[in-house]
Amino acid sequence: MNLMLDVLGNLERTHTCGELRESHVGRHVVLMGWVAKKRDFGVFTFIDLRDRHGLTQVVVSEETAAEAHAKAKNLRGEFVIAVKGEVVSRAEGTHNAKLATGDIEVYVREILILNDAKVPPFQLEVAGSENLASEDTRLKYRYLDLRRPALQQNIIMRAKAVKAIREYFDDRGFLEIETPILLKSTPEGARDFIVPSRIHTGKFFALPQSPQILKQITMISGLDRYYQIARCFRDEDLRADRQPEFTQLDMEMSFVNREQVYREMEGMFNHVLKLIDVNLPAEWPRMTYSEAMRRYGSDKPDLRFGMELQDLSDSLKESDFAPFADTLRAGGEIKAIVVKGKAHYSRKQTDELQEFVRRYGAGALAWIKLGDETTSSLLKALGEPKIAELASIAGAEKGDAVLIVAGKKPVVAAALGALRNEVARREDLIERDRYECLIVTEFPMFEHDDETDTYVAAHHPFTSPMDEDLELFRTGVNDPSQHHLLGQVRAKAYDAVINGYECAGGSIRIHQKEVQALNFKALGMTPESARARFGFFLDALEYGTPPHGGFAAGIERTCMILCGTENIRDVMAFPKTASAQDLMMDSPGDVDNAQLDELGIAVIEPHP
Repeated sequence: MNLMLDVLGNLERTHTCGELRESHVGRHVVLMGWVAKKRDFGVFTFIDLRDRHGLTQVVVSEETAAEAHAKAKNLRGEFVIAVKGEVVSRAEGTHNAKLATGDIEVYVREILILNDAKVPPFQLEVAGSENLASEDTRLKYRYLDLRRPALQQNIIMRAKAVKAIREYFDDRGFLEIETPILLKSTPEGARDFIVPSRIHTGKFFALPQSPQILKQITMISGLDRYYQIARCFRDEDLRADRQPEFTQLDMEMSFVNREQVYREMEGMFNHVLKLIDVNLPAEWPRMTYSEAMRRYGSDKPDLRFGMELQDLSDSLKESDFAPFADTLRAGGEIKAIVVKGKAHYSRKQTDELQEFVRRYGAGALAWIKLGDETTSSLLKALGEPKIAELASIAGAEKGDAVLIVAGKKPVVAAALGALRNEVARREDLIERDRYECLIVTEFPMFEHDDETDTYVAAHHPFTSPMDEDLELFRTGVNDPSQHHLLGQVRAKAYDAVINGYECAGGSIRIHQKEVQALNFKALGMTPESARARFGFFLDALEYGTPPHGGFAAGIERTCMILCGTENIRDVMAFPKTASAQDLMMDSPGDVDNAQLDELGIAVIEPHP
């Protein structure tokens, strides 16, 4: 189609497409936006004009605006236009309650066609997410996907959330301080993204996984209340709620204990969730890590439903059934969840659940169904009396199903914790308009790596041990025969959890050089390697470091809760795919050889 496009000139829009109401009737207005729909009724053409603020119906009449009407005939979806006209009330019976502007329409006197548009590769407005084009297609044409009102509302909500965070911390006397993006590589768990230096050939910067060390240095500097909306980068495998680059709220305070930091976490999230009219308690419930794992098999339990884990180990410690006896002899455990009213689970359904728990390392899923008759996959092995006893211990009643996993404690927790969430999702047990919050405390300081028989930091290596465990920590580090004691050391680490999402995590930091050096030693660093990686930080600790602590909160995860989505890409303007690609820009991409030569870099094909 060859159209003569119009020039905007000095024309200015007077209102957005979501602004006009009955109070504007009689006004002459200028609207600009995209053609969402066009309906041609001969002498009348109706156009739904859209911008990010909403949608307004405009009407072009052949009788009163012949030239504009002729132009309207050429319009298609996504054309960019400006219209001049008068706001009128809609005729009785034609009001549209679904639109904020549904009581009015604009009678057009003039149309300017500012740009045409190709037919989009997918429909922008569809009923229901299941009718959307594939995600890869939408990511390739992200600029079109972002025109969808639902996605625009998510991006708008994200902007409001960041504004609310800044309001909260500004009002509390915190300073917003920017930290560098080009840093030194000091791996904290995930792989760094590396940036070569042209000026210093063979040297590399690293993009920050977090501003952790720098925010601690602001505390050493006396800037005792810091926050930042920080861009962070981690070269790690992706999941539904992970991206290689993401944004976090970063905050740190001096001269504080854990409860003071908890209050700031609670206050900030309570302030932000008011954006969706959710009022959380002023003081959130507290739960230790060990209690959360014991009751829910997860350090981020979703408290919107029950199904707590029930321990059957004591009842089975004298069992002759080899799989259970071997498990308990090896220090494992046997636990269950009760699914209310699901004694009718079919063989196909229990097989599906069995395959599900195997993903988490469980060998099998045993079951008891309390229907009109009690049936169980363990009936032959244990007998009816023991089956009835196990069902009673688990708290099951007639009509319920009991799902049982045996194995090492971490495997049982992971498998049943995940199964609990999966069953709640499948059986629609989650109240979607309910918000349950929790602060999980006293995380383990270290995790044991079975392959290397070493201890690694459960968090970052700057997390302080609990005061009560400090001697245990020192003994475990300094006495090789007592190294196993590190597995008992608790950290002053904590997470904020909302509806099963870890929304924030933090700790009280180590502020004494001797304790920090011990922690590096516990993680297998020699004094030389610790100095090579963190020497500047160890030096800084020698100049009067105050006690300090803080937390970081994921902006994307917070916005997922605000927007009611389980896909992190729904709350990011330009996300990557699950394989860390930008389909719109086709990146990562090749770099010109001349640029590589300038950096002193050669690309070597990996070995097959």
